[in-house]
Amino acid sequence: MSKAPQHDPAQDAPDVGHPKRHAVGLPAVVNSLRFVGGRAGLKRGLPLLRAINQTDGYDCPGCAWPEPGHRHPAEFCENGAKAVAEEATRLTVDRDFFASHPVADLADKSGYWLGQQGRLTEPMYLAEGATHYTPVTWDEAFARIAAELADLDDPDGVAFYTSGRTGNEAAFLYQLFARRLGTNNLPDCSNMCHESSGSALAETIGIGKGSVTLDDLYQADLIIVAGQNPGTNHPRMLTALEKAKRAGARIATVNPLPEAGMQRFKNPQTARGLAGRGTELTDLFLQIKVGGDLALFSALNRALLRAADTDPAVLDRDFIDAHTHGFDAFAAHHAEADDAAALADTLQRTGLSADEIERLLAMVLAADRIVVCWAMGLTQHRHAVPTIREIVSFLLLRGNIGRPGAGVCPVRGHSNVQGDRTMGIWERMPDSFLDALGTEFDFAPPRDHGLDTVDTIRAMRDGRVKVFLAMGGNFVSATPDSRATEEAMRRCRLTVHVSTKLNRSHAVTGAHALILPALGRTDIDATASGEQFVTVEDSMGIVHASHGRVPALSEHMRSEVAIVAGLARAVLGEADTVPWEDLAADYDRIRDRIERVVPGFADYNARARRPGGFTLPHAPRDERRFPTATGKAKFTVNPVTSPEAGPGRLLLQTLRSHDQFNTTIYGLNDRYRGIHHGRRIVLVNPEDAAELGLADGDYRDLVSEWTDGDRRAPHFRIVHYPTARGCAAAYYPETNVLVPLDSVAETSNTPTSKSIVVRFEPDSQPEQ
Repeated sequence: MSKAPQHDPAQDAPDVGHPKRHAVGLPAVVNSLRFVGGRAGLKRGLPLLRAINQTDGYDCPGCAWPEPGHRHPAEFCENGAKAVAEEATRLTVDRDFFASHPVADLADKSGYWLGQQGRLTEPMYLAEGATHYTPVTWDEAFARIAAELADLDDPDGVAFYTSGRTGNEAAFLYQLFARRLGTNNLPDCSNMCHESSGSALAETIGIGKGSVTLDDLYQADLIIVAGQNPGTNHPRMLTALEKAKRAGARIATVNPLPEAGMQRFKNPQTARGLAGRGTELTDLFLQIKVGGDLALFSALNRALLRAADTDPAVLDRDFIDAHTHGFDAFAAHHAEADDAAALADTLQRTGLSADEIERLLAMVLAADRIVVCWAMGLTQHRHAVPTIREIVSFLLLRGNIGRPGAGVCPVRGHSNVQGDRTMGIWERMPDSFLDALGTEFDFAPPRDHGLDTVDTIRAMRDGRVKVFLAMGGNFVSATPDSRATEEAMRRCRLTVHVSTKLNRSHAVTGAHALILPALGRTDIDATASGEQFVTVEDSMGIVHASHGRVPALSEHMRSEVAIVAGLARAVLGEADTVPWEDLAADYDRIRDRIERVVPGFADYNARARRPGGFTLPHAPRDERRFPTATGKAKFTVNPVTSPEAGPGRLLLQTLRSHDQFNTTIYGLNDRYRGIHHGRRIVLVNPEDAAELGLADGDYRDLVSEWTDGDRRAPHFRIVHYPTARGCAAAYYPETNVLVPLDSVAETSNTPTSKSIVVRFEPDSQPEQ
């Protein structure tokens, strides 16, 4: 195989132009083909593009946005094409590569460089005290893991991490293995993103998932998109918003940054999009301060309650009386507020004008059916859970949950992160699931709650977790407080990563380490029983099949299912009664077991084979039945709060560039924001910059402040940009070092990556 360039390009001298006011169009098509041709080659890549997100194809390894009923022949976005190109690359990372690169050398490389080297081809082992990874057989790898686990005093000394890419079948076996071993330590990437959504929704409507389908978006009168940038993070959502807009919906966008995709969308699947002006999506843009969303929705709820005093029809009293509880306490809480003082407080916390809030209120009052969509901009704050609870109350007031064209829409960021949770990847699965799992496999699953992601880092730091297993992902780059996380990882006895490509987590290891190469979504997965498929669940609860299309680049790669089954047998021994080998030989057998354990999966194998799959039941959406403790949806009381930066400081939110998916860096451009050839930039409002003495083009260190001391990210270029006043933005994972490990959301324990108090200090690396 050909090899990637060995030069690590500079990432600290970006070119800066003007941000775009529209997204996608012909440049996205050209860029998609360029990426696929350059990484996978057109002969290998074009057939993959034709199969992506098709009913007989494979699920995009990128975001979790659902497929429409009628699919376009090119049912993918630019970032989906980049994800495919990265996974289907012809480049390989083999034993010769590791022989040429000591771990210390890999640790000095950028995440972009590491990802460009290609697919991992065989199991690699880093012995204690060694400088290089060396090849091992699968049996040797499993034996080393088994020996380390056997030495643990307690099964809770191991953590089983999962990324959102893992299919349902592997995820189910993975959590079964962990619980057979005796632990509920099942941290996953949800802990760092939508855990706040799950916590708030489970409390208020009884299920921690969104309640809308694509048809609901198409039927909505008003769609509020808050704390989300679909143009980069979920580009196919723009097509759905365009369809909704043309059906008569109005769209309000609430975000600290103006994002090109929500301004004007040039749909590349239409002549109007390729050659014309495209579609203006946003009717009202509210440029809110970072973390001001709770104050905004609290103000809307207060206004609706006041309006109902003169016009009772403003509220859906029949729905409130029949299907909710807690309304009286909720209404009393808002009645206590002095309107003038509350408005002044709202304007200060949101940075909005009274006229802007009135305009949004008028849109709400004119709409019978409302959908609220959100992503990380709402979930990664200390007050994230109260914010989402207040959004639920906002929808409950007018009966906007459990009817067509209305509901909650948390947009998940990774292709099967929701499915993994459904399969049992959670440190706090309910007793009903554990009961069913124990009955099916004739054992007593552990009942004590396990560790989530943040608590796993703390446990590794404190020496309580000694073995770390990761099913996909790039743990050290995805998590907060990078230095603390890396130090915690290095305190482990053994770290194991099941991966498709090289990343920083392979260079930050325990005393000894293993890299186990896995098949990806695009790879053909064949066993003695024939070619297999996996299933995934999208952001709207639809489960469908995914079939790999290209031969694996190495005979030593194994499917995630095969890896889990082989490891479980090696660790648990021949006496373990779970038929791991039989399950791995035919994934239908795994789905038969899932059907008997997980609600909603009756006739799983047959329904998974239907074109488009099947939709899981959702009681609030389907029946207006709310599986809470009272059997009703819950209004909540949420005192208004928001983050404050203080004099000489700004509130920093971390975000993705357009050439990025989570911690995978596809390139060094963010063309919609006008950034090229670099990533170490910080976006600052020109007025804030003037007050702080920050000229455009200056380089500064970003220093975050927390109770245990400061954290520093050096050498960031100042970019004057139309952010909300008092706020700044920069890319992760470069700024994850600034997020304190103990700065987390209430209830969900999610890192507060969207509200970091920072100050600017002189550049500590001017020579670069």
